[in-house]
Amino acid sequence: MASVQDVLSGNRLSLARLLSQIENDTSAGRAALSDLFPHTGNAHLIGVTGAPGTGKSSLVNQLAHYYRHPPENLSPKSVAIVAIDPSSPFSGGAVLGDRVRMRDLAGDPGVFIRSMASRGSLGGLARTTSGVVQAFDATGYEVVLIETVGAGQAEVDIARLAHTTLVVEAPGLGDDIQAIKAGILEIADILVVNKADRPGVENTERALRNMLNLAHPIKRVYRHHGTLEVVPSAIAVPTESESIWIPAIQKTVATDGTGIQELGDLITQHKEHLENTGDWESRERTRLSAELDDLLHAALVSCWEDTLPAGRYQEVFDQLIERVISPRQAVNALLNGTQDK
Repeated sequence: MASVQDVLSGNRLSLARLLSQIENDTSAGRAALSDLFPHTGNAHLIGVTGAPGTGKSSLVNQLAHYYRHPPENLSPKSVAIVAIDPSSPFSGGAVLGDRVRMRDLAGDPGVFIRSMASRGSLGGLARTTSGVVQAFDATGYEVVLIETVGAGQAEVDIARLAHTTLVVEAPGLGDDIQAIKAGILEIADILVVNKADRPGVENTERALRNMLNLAHPIKRVYRHHGTLEVVPSAIAVPTESESIWIPAIQKTVATDGTGIQELGDLITQHKEHLENTGDWESRERTRLSAELDDLLHAALVSCWEDTLPAGRYQEVFDQLIERVISPRQAVNALLNGTQDK
């Protein structure tokens, strides 16, 4: 196992080995994350989500090129890419195909690509994505691009991890009503209409604009310790003391780079908005709160499993299968030995 100092010094091989330890959730990986955590909090985390076929991987590839070869008035930034691919529910394997689409980034020392399998996790991310992102942050990567699985409307976990969330749409993937459904569009800081050279792009853009015009100003709401916690969102409740970020719509053609510079400008504007309004700190609090809750949940379940008598779970489960007790009664029996309620 490579030392944390090797990782902090920029040793790519050491970083790759550490990422494997983090992804496998080993004790060495957890210890390294604890040592790396004081060095985090500097990277701009950009989430890219949307339905399959919208061109997320090609868009991420172009954004990486933009940050590595920016306009003359900007300096190049180091970029890390975390690409999540779905795992098979049958074999458990995953085709890490994003590396195929990003082959032209190979050889650039300022770019690090890490593909991850979702390993059955829902919400578009893998369970250890946050740890991998923290490792890149601590190592000094200035921009971390996080591409989600692409499962559809349920992919909202990225909004709790990223500072800026791009929701990618494309013409020809469904009717206008599909485009303005609640859920995934509500997490967008920037709406990207990719494949804008295809027929129907005007209808897709019009549907998204109608969604923004009709939407009631709201804030992101997350459940935290059983209560609803309000967090500043892309569409926020207006007050006299704060400016409002209204999600922009940007058309792109990722295959040839059309609209990428304009998209990069919008991402920069959103970052400046977060910093100027204090929303950057709010989103950091939300991200760390969500991670703490997830880790606490996993630790409590592990502790409970250690105290469970051998064979007790199977005994209760057999009663559940035989319809002797209900699922809620099974939970009560496992937690406190009773089958009340």
